[in-house]
Amino acid sequence: MQIAITGASGSVGSALIRRLQAAGEHDIVAVARRTPDYAVMDGPRWVSIDLSVPDSGHLLRLAVSGADAVVHLAWGFQPSHQVEYLEAVGVGGTQRVLDACAAMDVGQIVHMSSVGAYSPKRDMSPVDERWPVNGVPSSSYSRHKVAAERLLDSFEQTVDGTAVARLRPGIIGQRSAGSALLRYALPALLPAKAVNAVPVLPMPAGLSIAMVHADDVADAIVRVLQQRAVGAFNLAAAMPISAAMIADALGARWLDTPIWLVRALMRATWQARLQPVAPGWLDLGCAAPALDSTRARQELGWSPAIDSITVLRETLDGMGHAAAGSTAVLRRRTVLGELSDLVGRGLVSHRRLP
Repeated sequence: MQIAITGASGSVGSALIRRLQAAGEHDIVAVARRTPDYAVMDGPRWVSIDLSVPDSGHLLRLAVSGADAVVHLAWGFQPSHQVEYLEAVGVGGTQRVLDACAAMDVGQIVHMSSVGAYSPKRDMSPVDERWPVNGVPSSSYSRHKVAAERLLDSFEQTVDGTAVARLRPGIIGQRSAGSALLRYALPALLPAKAVNAVPVLPMPAGLSIAMVHADDVADAIVRVLQQRAVGAFNLAAAMPISAAMIADALGARWLDTPIWLVRALMRATWQARLQPVAPGWLDLGCAAPALDSTRARQELGWSPAIDSITVLRETLDGMGHAAAGSTAVLRRRTVLGELSDLVGRGLVSHRRLP
């Protein structure tokens, strides 16, 4: 089976490539903006494409030509102050991938959506795939995930013969994503060990985060590919993560703090360029529903092998040790390297990535 993967150098892409290579029966075309500077015999064929560029369509058509399936994982998280760029990657990139698939008659598309596409929860009850997909308006990530799903809706209505599946996982973690998450979330001059030196965690009691391991997401993708499954699938370990659980995993004391106060502090420090996380992420963490993954269990035979607490602890451990992978996205983070980038390219929340 020939499979083209966009965003192949990221956390889920790396896990999926590991899973597919272990099976040893697939021809993989790995699409990424920054491709590895090495080649592995019998490994994926890497293709460099920047999905934010409007005229990348020709390269995309070449990349997916002959593919039996396309797995669309590419997304942007930084620079958080350049929302138009993030929209160009996530929404514009999705449109360009769909256009390429239609032009080259690709028979199957697996799109990585998110719990962030769902409308705010009403209570703590898990929701299934019928929950409204209208997002959390104050989160640009959520708005863009909703917009991408609308593009899939339009594609399904106008293009015949393509099996389209959309996966809606919770927050995805794994140890090797530690350095990447540090770049997204930690001020440049703070060392990785600062993750393990948090004495108090001021967070609202309403914070609740569905989590799932990258390897479990990769397993779900493979099952969708094998079964040519269509429609939406929630993917999450059974128990959402609360603020108290995060504090416990950090060895910190949880301080129940009103959301308006935490949001005001996040907004002030984000606008002052002191930290790179936009306050919309807090809104999303407090509004996103718990996920019912029954459909994935019943139709795909999928169940998470790793529970949410283990995913959380593994991910935080990876952050605390600046764990890394072999791709540019997952490269090791150091304070010296961050300082060099800060001087040469500016803050991660503002810079236009090369």
